Amino acid sequence: MKTGLHRRLYIGLLHYPVYNKHAQKIAAAITTVDLHDLARLGRTYDVKRFFVMTPLEDQQRLALQVVQHWTRGYGATYNPHRKEAMELVRICASLEECLAGIQEAEAERPLLIVTDAGRWPDHNLDYGRAAELIGSGRPVLLVFGTAWGLDRALLQAADYILDPIEGLSDYNHLSVRAAAAIILDRVSPRPGLSERSIGNRCSLRCRLLTVS
Repeated sequence: MKTGLHRRLYIGLLHYPVYNKHAQKIAAAITTVDLHDLARLGRTYDVKRFFVMTPLEDQQRLALQVVQHWTRGYGATYNPHRKEAMELVRICASLEECLAGIQEAEAERPLLIVTDAGRWPDHNLDYGRAAELIGSGRPVLLVFGTAWGLDRALLQAADYILDPIEGLSDYNHLSVRAAAAIILDRVSPRPGLSERSIGNRCSLRCRLLTVS
């Protein structure tokens, strides 16, 4: 397996503050399949850590129980590949705690890139530029939201908001697992390609996807 492609890339799944379908700020419940699939994505795309962020103590315990089953319990011997992926998972109470942990580990503040289904002209980041930033060597935290999306104040406080995924119709309700897979693939370097070449490829692909 090729390693080092995302030497200082971290990913996070944030459960608070997010919105419900009534645009009310909530703490979303953890979906355990998200832990499995994002951990496997993280291992595939060589991220350093996958942070699961929730302030709810019962949800933290649930996530910890799942992780420990696959890293220390029967699951570790039943499926060593899953163990390898789940070892990336860290559970924390907030985005602030996550950022502080990364800064302590890297001795440098991470760049915060968040995701959203809408466009934010003041903070937008296309996939080509995102690939360049991730490939630059500085620490980057890429955050995915749950429920009906991240709190607006959090979006506006981030360094960048990644461009949304646009498909071939006006349907815009991908699962976070599907969105994360598409995004990590789009911002990942390929052997023999520079980050700028990746950016050109992503820009062309995104233009093609929006043609009706």
